[in-house]
Amino acid sequence: MKPEETVRPTDYGTDIATHDETGVATSFHPDTGRRMKKMAVIVGAVLVAGFIGVRVDRFFKDRAVSGATEQSAAAHIPVDVIEAAPVAAAQRFTLPGQTSAWHASTIYARVNGFVGKWYSDIGDNVHKGQVLALIETPDLDAQLAAARAQLNAARAQVESRKAEAEFARTTYDRWRDSPKGVVSEQERAQKHADYDSAVAHLESAKADVALDQARVEQYLAMSQFKQVTAPFDGVITERHIDIGNLVTAGSTSATTPLYVLTQNNPMRVFVDVPQSAAADMTDLPAEVRPVNGTGEVYTAKVTRTSEALEQRSRTLRVEVDLDNAQQKLVPGMYVTVGFGLPPKGAVQIPAAALTFRAGGAQVARVDKNDRVTFQHVTIARDDGNVVELGSGVSPGDRLALNVSSQVMEGDQVQPKLVDTPASNPAAPSAQTVVPPASNPAAPSVPTVVRPASAAAPPSAQTVVRPASAASLSVSAAGDSLAPVAPVVPRSAAAVRQW
Repeated sequence: MKPEETVRPTDYGTDIATHDETGVATSFHPDTGRRMKKMAVIVGAVLVAGFIGVRVDRFFKDRAVSGATEQSAAAHIPVDVIEAAPVAAAQRFTLPGQTSAWHASTIYARVNGFVGKWYSDIGDNVHKGQVLALIETPDLDAQLAAARAQLNAARAQVESRKAEAEFARTTYDRWRDSPKGVVSEQERAQKHADYDSAVAHLESAKADVALDQARVEQYLAMSQFKQVTAPFDGVITERHIDIGNLVTAGSTSATTPLYVLTQNNPMRVFVDVPQSAAADMTDLPAEVRPVNGTGEVYTAKVTRTSEALEQRSRTLRVEVDLDNAQQKLVPGMYVTVGFGLPPKGAVQIPAAALTFRAGGAQVARVDKNDRVTFQHVTIARDDGNVVELGSGVSPGDRLALNVSSQVMEGDQVQPKLVDTPASNPAAPSAQTVVPPASNPAAPSVPTVVRPASAAAPPSAQTVVRPASAASLSVSAAGDSLAPVAPVVPRSAAAVRQW
């Protein structure tokens, strides 16, 4: 039988009855719709007012920007100008150089042996023939003694051969003068042959003596190299020996030298001149200045040139000889050498006044109405920071510096006259060429350092444009310079427009 199920009492029926007796409201306030409409109108008005305010503010800002743009576009571009100056009587051309000894000798040993003594050290002034070191040569001494003994033996052999020859002569004379029938003709001929043979042996012995004498003299000559002497008056710059060192005769790459001796008076100065100035290096005056802060200047002339350009750098080797009686110059010093080049053009201008466009080399000439016209020019000489022009520009013409691609033909500019070395005939126009970096794989073309143009006004900004293919500077002689990025002073408004 199933157990009786117990039923738990609940309040479900009571809750249903209570819910059915509760009423639901279905009416609303009569002003609710009017209030909602008023709220929507207010929100729309605020949105419309905000939109109108934003549009008005943007309109006035755009108008201000447009006005500023038009004003900056109508403003004249400020440029620095110079006046083309006539070419001076001589152009100063400065290049780096290096001093070299008049004579330089690396002294090696001529005999094998050991260093017994050395008498001179680096910095010593020596004279021609002065003994610098002594080399002990036991092998050579033994060879000399053996050669002398061989010579004495050869001389004794000569005396023996002389006696034999004399005996053969007297024997032949007796047999030759004997009456007929006493000796046969064959015996007489035999004695004659013996005499001739004895004479030949004597001559051979004398030749051996001469050979042995030459060998002794050879060893004697080699013995003189036991004393290492100076070949000329000079200064010891290197010493590579010490007492007891083994030295070997010869001058191969595996042989250690004994001394290095230099003669420093007079002194040579070598300069590598670019191709553009190579044709003028004939009997030119030169000023040599050591780069040691002393300010000394040595005057001389070009002594000789290599008469050929170096294939990699396209430079001409030039030699200038200086009197160095005071021994203030030493080999290997870095110096600057200034040459006075004869003029080639009619006017000279700064290199910054040149511009290279599709038509070639040009200058921006500024007329009396401050308008720019581009004029083609012919470059007579490019000295780096100063360029001589053969045609296209007359003395006194105003030329703009660092003209950018924004300046077009006929544009009106705001010129500012600046003073440069090229526009001042009284000031020498010097060029400084910095030697190239040591790179055997690349051509060693001198790097030309050009002076910066006049500083821009404080209120101006500097705009740097990238160099294009047309910005490559090429001189009349064919020397190429690195691309130059034009640096153009601009006002703030012009910068914004650009």
